[in-house]
Amino acid sequence: MQQLSNPKVKDLVLIGGGHSHVIVLKMFGIKPLPGVRLTLISDVTHTPYSGMLPGHVAGFYDEDECHIDLRSLSQFAQAQIFIDKAIALDLDKNQVICTNHPPINFNLLSIDIGSTPNTISVPGAAAYTIPAKPVPEFLANWNQLIKERQNYQKPLCIAIVGGGAGGVELALNMQSRLLAADAVNANNISEQIDKLAVKSVTKSVVKFHLFHRDRELTIGHNQRVRRRLKEIMIGRGIELHLGETVCAIQKNNLNLPITNYQLPITNYQSPITNSQLPITNYQIHCESGLKLECDRIFWVTQASAPNWIKASGLSTDDKGFIQVNDYLQSISHPHIFAAGDIATMINHPRPKAGVFAVRQGKPLFENLQLFLLEKPLKAFVPQKQYLGLIGTGNKSAIASRGPLMWESPLLWCWKDWIDRKFMEKFL
Repeated sequence: MQQLSNPKVKDLVLIGGGHSHVIVLKMFGIKPLPGVRLTLISDVTHTPYSGMLPGHVAGFYDEDECHIDLRSLSQFAQAQIFIDKAIALDLDKNQVICTNHPPINFNLLSIDIGSTPNTISVPGAAAYTIPAKPVPEFLANWNQLIKERQNYQKPLCIAIVGGGAGGVELALNMQSRLLAADAVNANNISEQIDKLAVKSVTKSVVKFHLFHRDRELTIGHNQRVRRRLKEIMIGRGIELHLGETVCAIQKNNLNLPITNYQLPITNYQSPITNSQLPITNYQIHCESGLKLECDRIFWVTQASAPNWIKASGLSTDDKGFIQVNDYLQSISHPHIFAAGDIATMINHPRPKAGVFAVRQGKPLFENLQLFLLEKPLKAFVPQKQYLGLIGTGNKSAIASRGPLMWESPLLWCWKDWIDRKFMEKFL
């Protein structure tokens, strides 16, 4: 649908269906602003809620439970929606350039497109690894892997690069799902994980390796949390390569005779035939000289921004994220706002975490409306500390806040209740 020019109508365009923008759409539906035409540009029709994604990976939530229907939400907000990908901005003409649609005009623009792990700096990473974001692409690869395991179970070696909270949580929940998928007559995922001893885990046909450049996991959390997560991962047979910087990813020559391949799981004891021997696809190289052959590599390193953001002329930080003031407003272009991972608050820098994107939703909505009404904006100051809940893949979780740490299944129940209440707003 092509936009029609109307000088009496102000065009507010939202790029991305991130956490902040879904809240903005919901609030516009509740409190519409006359004389404003609202447009959403998103490359997906269903946007994932990050709080429930680890549980989805583990098999605790189905796809509908952890995704928001942007078409339905846009209809509620009386917004037109373009299913397309923004690839550039023309700030001289105030237009969004998309892959498939004609340029989309705006008077006011807001950007909430999240971030992606940085793969550019490591040769082979962009071509041969599966980034944790964008989430739809990650889930497509993950679901394909699960499907393959259902049809044919063979020894499998998985590597995860990145030992922050995201990488650790992903490793634990992926292992939980794959062990349950491979188990015979397993009653449920949590019972299986609870009953697995270290020896039985290491004999599994699925082996996990986690690489992290720091010598400790989850540096952003306190020492007790770091220590406990390390204990859990070692106890479940996940091999940790700490203090290892991945410097290259190579694809193996799959035309070599199968006898030239080494079984990546050295403790696997069951007899196997030639047809079951794994052909590892990739090789990880570290600066220390360490090498590992594996079948899948998931990339969960520090976040980065798409190149077109900086190329557009917006003021960005050294990683390409949009610099915004206390009003979530670009410091270089006042008629452009940004929230979530893609934004960096210059006065209040915070980690790239979904909790901050959710908290920015209401202030962003208020300031967008105030800007359109030509009224003074309201400053927003994010909390300095936040409660981090790290799911351990067995319907239990570790809570982290400042120096505090608590581990309990009750935390998972509480987190599940909070996440479901959030998602109920968008049904």
